[in-house]
Amino acid sequence: MPSKLIAIQSSGDKYMTASSPDQVIVVLDFGSQYSQLIARRVRESQVYCEILPYDTTANELAALSPDGIFLSGGPASVYASGAPVCDPEIFELGIPIMGICYGMQIMAHLLGGEVEPVATREYGLAQLRINEKDGLFDSISSGRIPVWMSHGDNVSQIPEGFKVIAYTDKLPVSAMADRERSFFGLQFHPEVVHTPAGKDIIANFLFRFCGCSPSWTMKSFIQQNVSRIRREVGNKLVLCAVSGGVDSSVLAALIHEAIGDQLICIFVDNGLLRKNEARGVIETFRNDLCIDLHFVDAGGRFLKELAGVSDPEIKRKTIGGEFIAVFQEEARKFGDVRFLAQGTLYPDVIESGGHSDGPAATIKSHHNVGGLPENMDMELIEPLRDLFKDEVRHLANELGLSDKVSKRHPFPGPGLAVRLVGDITPERLDILREADAIFIDELRSANLYHDVWQAFAVLLPTKSVGVMGDERTYDQVIALRAVTGEDAMTADWAKLPYDFLGRVSNRIINEVRGVNRVVYDISSKPPSTIEWE
Repeated sequence: MPSKLIAIQSSGDKYMTASSPDQVIVVLDFGSQYSQLIARRVRESQVYCEILPYDTTANELAALSPDGIFLSGGPASVYASGAPVCDPEIFELGIPIMGICYGMQIMAHLLGGEVEPVATREYGLAQLRINEKDGLFDSISSGRIPVWMSHGDNVSQIPEGFKVIAYTDKLPVSAMADRERSFFGLQFHPEVVHTPAGKDIIANFLFRFCGCSPSWTMKSFIQQNVSRIRREVGNKLVLCAVSGGVDSSVLAALIHEAIGDQLICIFVDNGLLRKNEARGVIETFRNDLCIDLHFVDAGGRFLKELAGVSDPEIKRKTIGGEFIAVFQEEARKFGDVRFLAQGTLYPDVIESGGHSDGPAATIKSHHNVGGLPENMDMELIEPLRDLFKDEVRHLANELGLSDKVSKRHPFPGPGLAVRLVGDITPERLDILREADAIFIDELRSANLYHDVWQAFAVLLPTKSVGVMGDERTYDQVIALRAVTGEDAMTADWAKLPYDFLGRVSNRIINEVRGVNRVVYDISSKPPSTIEWE
């Protein structure tokens, strides 16, 4: 199969295209909370996968020439007014297709079957009975496996050419197959951890029916992107915005591998960094990565623009706009700089409404995605745009970066602005920095830092009554946030030991002037986001 070239979605034409591997699996997103998990499971099988809107046309898919298609689940009913419907002609492309939950129902509906509501909506674990392995279940030794259900409708009559290959006590058609066309429908979710055999089912689809091989690795990703960057950039200069986080550090290392000293790394201190952050970033780049770093102290400039701004979306857009302005100004100092590199990741694209025509809502604005001025005189390079966070960490290891970089907790582009709820002032930032530094210090001392995905302190826009010594106080409240997870798409709150939390609370209240109360955030994502703003 010839090499495929996928254009990165953008509002304009100033994005460098991303060269994908020879094998591509597409997930058509019908709005399921699990769509990203399908893509992750495919990638865990070392096959490249990306998510596209449910209404991507058959012609667009044919141009992409995917090796297989997943139809995701979704909250709608196929008969409801305005229900998302894919292009029926995708079933004429000769491409293997697997429909999951709503995806199975829309497949049945469009191919002549019937779908109807069930008497009782089914959520949670069920026992799947396999009556025909039919290639999809061949690697599963047991004829009965636990699966995760989440549906209100079911396929009551399968389309012509299909047969039932699995059922449950409540659901006569739990899986169906048209082996001749390599069409499969699953009413359960193989992508979630609650379906233990799900990875095997997905792998069977990929390798037995789509003809894929496990060839998409971080080593191949490096080779493809280094070649692409060299070819596209030529002898031009690239301006790279770095923050010291794993994303921008990996971005810089990857581009430096491709073009060496043509890379100009700029680190902007926007006045919203953690305690001693600037010094640490400079040391890492100059000493560990051996990459020259141009430092810009713009804290006063950013804080001036943010004065009186409390709305989180306005904060993000203000910071994003100021970043672009700073980059453009700094670029002029180096002559003809044609490219701007950013460490945008796949979750940033999805959560920022990257698929603008799809059912995914915009969860947050991100300074790396969208909002770029129409007259921006640099092209944008985003080689990490198709990766999840854990894949970037693997990439860091493959590039030889130290654990100090690869295992560093994520830090948001807008910095402490989204962890300081309400107005941003130098005084409030200092309080937040000190509390945050104590939390991270205690996590490292207790060997808990690497047990959580992300941890930080939040300064709330409220005060509470307290007593210190014999005096009444009315001071600030700090919220501690720590989550576990594999990437930024989903996360659970970390069950940190009570004695540890007590120690952190005592230190913050005793050492940070102006704080008299500490609380711990026990919400997960979804429904909450990881950051507070």
